[in-house]
Amino acid sequence: MALKAKQVKDQVIVITGASSGIGLATAKEAASRGARVVLNSRDPVDLARAVSEIREDGGEAVMHVGDVADRSAMESLADTAITAFRRIDTWINNAGVSIYGEISEVDLHYARRLFETNYWGVVNGSLVAVEHLSVFGGTLINVGSVLSETGYPLQGHYSASKHAVKGFTDSLRIELERKNAPVVVTLIQPAAIDTPYPAHARNYLDSEPKHQAPVYAPEMVADAILSCAEHARRNLRVGGSAKMYTSIEKVAPAIADRMKLSAFDAQQSGRPGHRAGTLFAPVSGDLRVRGDYPGTVRSWSIYTKTALHPVATLVGIAALGVGIAAAIRSRD
Repeated sequence: MALKAKQVKDQVIVITGASSGIGLATAKEAASRGARVVLNSRDPVDLARAVSEIREDGGEAVMHVGDVADRSAMESLADTAITAFRRIDTWINNAGVSIYGEISEVDLHYARRLFETNYWGVVNGSLVAVEHLSVFGGTLINVGSVLSETGYPLQGHYSASKHAVKGFTDSLRIELERKNAPVVVTLIQPAAIDTPYPAHARNYLDSEPKHQAPVYAPEMVADAILSCAEHARRNLRVGGSAKMYTSIEKVAPAIADRMKLSAFDAQQSGRPGHRAGTLFAPVSGDLRVRGDYPGTVRSWSIYTKTALHPVATLVGIAALGVGIAAAIRSRD
């Protein structure tokens, strides 16, 4: 069913995993544009600080503490949004955790917990969101990963969970379309993003984990998410490397596998590593959007800008070409 698009400033937006990284960046950006935001995470301390900062900047925000792995917590999250703002326009399932280590070394107790958050958390949030969005009309946005479509060493269970998220999201979309439900279902697939993700992961490596380049800014993902909240999209890869990796995977999977062998060393920083991470409990006092990536963090991507704004980008490229041609002619 076609929906009349609402601008972000007119929306009530629910965000899970909102006390750090992409979730926090999205919450702050949405509030700065005038949206009323409902923040969720397991961390009452950092969540309260995030809401306080948004309000201090003139935004409207409320919070709900709860684990996405708990269906009743997601139902309570929806109730919080309805009580505070009377409706939900966009629901963003962003909460996620990870594990660094070879599959054979990872305790399956931890792997199951990862799936409780990354997969079942998306299922719980999606099913609760759809109940409300089917009444109000709106958008469900699930945050997958570039690893939703490719394997990756040392993050095997995380990759598997994101494959599951993609399969679930694509299937849910089809079922809702058959019912003509007024719900847009979007899958966001970011590349490596400079968030506290490596520091929050359970770690089996000898050193502190890190992203493999290229690495992009979390604010870029936040902008992409909010664009999808305004304009219906089926899916969106964020970062040119996300498109590159998934394309090579489809066209030449054996070559893609050989390319990924470099990831064994590239994901290790050489610094002494932590162990526990946030699989079972949050670490309060870590209200950060950005992580600790030591290299260059890209704040834009031609691929993503083109995907979001194809006409404007082509016009801009054409204008640039005309300008360059004129400059060359002026030298003759």
